[in-house]
Amino acid sequence: MKHYTKKVVNPSLTKDELHKNNATDIYDSLSELKGSALKVAQMMAMDKNLLPRAYQDKFSMAQYSAPPLSYPLVVKTFNQYFKKGPESLFDTFTTSAVNAASIGQVHKATKGDKEFAVKIQYPGVGSSVISDLRLLKPFALRLLNMNERELDNYMDEVEEKLLEETDYELEVIRSKEISEACNHIEGLNFPKYYEEMSNARVITMDWMKGKHLKEWLETNPTQEARNKVGQTLWDFYDHQVHSLKQVHADPHPGNFIIQEENELAVIDFGCVKVIPEDFYSGYFSLIKKDLLIKEEELDQIFYDLEFISDRDSPTEKSYFKYTFQEMISLLGKPFHEETFDFADDDYFQMISALADKISNDKTFRKSKQARGSRHGLYINRTYFGLYNLLNQLHSNIKTTKPEWLKS
Repeated sequence: MKHYTKKVVNPSLTKDELHKNNATDIYDSLSELKGSALKVAQMMAMDKNLLPRAYQDKFSMAQYSAPPLSYPLVVKTFNQYFKKGPESLFDTFTTSAVNAASIGQVHKATKGDKEFAVKIQYPGVGSSVISDLRLLKPFALRLLNMNERELDNYMDEVEEKLLEETDYELEVIRSKEISEACNHIEGLNFPKYYEEMSNARVITMDWMKGKHLKEWLETNPTQEARNKVGQTLWDFYDHQVHSLKQVHADPHPGNFIIQEENELAVIDFGCVKVIPEDFYSGYFSLIKKDLLIKEEELDQIFYDLEFISDRDSPTEKSYFKYTFQEMISLLGKPFHEETFDFADDDYFQMISALADKISNDKTFRKSKQARGSRHGLYINRTYFGLYNLLNQLHSNIKTTKPEWLKS
């Protein structure tokens, strides 16, 4: 509000400057709260169509540059869960965090000749998830234009995932499972996890040397290097989604390290979405380039994915079927080609134009029903995040896919 007051006093202040000032204030407030509120800001920064650029830029700092926890609180956490301080567990331990994000922060430690990344969860994050989401709910109701009961369907999914992200013991289990299942992928590396030095609030893993995406891009890598990193990313997600049916559902730049020889390290598995088989088969059948299916079977898929319901009129059913088919077809375009150039900004402008068209459409805005299965929330987030990373990389890649999706 204060920045709009400034606009009245100083009419020369541009909208971009207003957005930038407001984004800074909001981010600073969320940073003090940490936890779920900051995590939602991080999620919003991954969607290019949701917020003005100033908010995207500022909120993206939540991915690895949030204000850190003070060292005495770090020591308190160690004493509570290990019955000893970090200096007793390691030979060296940085008193300042090397990275700080929404749920926790990372310190660098050594023991013998090994280097470790030690992730420490902020105190009270897990217990505040429900109250944080309750604060965000009124904004979501206005933004998404649906009634409270239907919004709860999605909020339950978000709550479940955020609570899982605060369960560090579950994260270690999933990290080891997915790492082992994906260790055959060329150019992909994972840290080793040390259960004897981990617990409910602390995770100890190998320190992975390299650069975050922004730092790496500043070195002006060759197109060949960009393509290699992008191909590794695509192959990683292709195998998780279509073979494992569980996926690292938080593909933001802070969760990846680019190493020597342009290899890719995955360093965080806090958010993993298990994909139900019925959702998988329906969702990806709509992505097929040549969808040869009877009308009644197609209708059943739309019902199963909750894009339409019995409360819709025939006109509404026709509208929403067409709209969601257009949307999924556009998002599935990379699957329709043997190779795809993610540097093609025209493609992303098409996505943005379709999103604007839908958000301004009277039929969509008047509908008070939730549209889409709760399972689609994190699958869509995964692909939006993946596409965004590949766009930043300007990668031109071979879009590998299951045989049944090729026709």
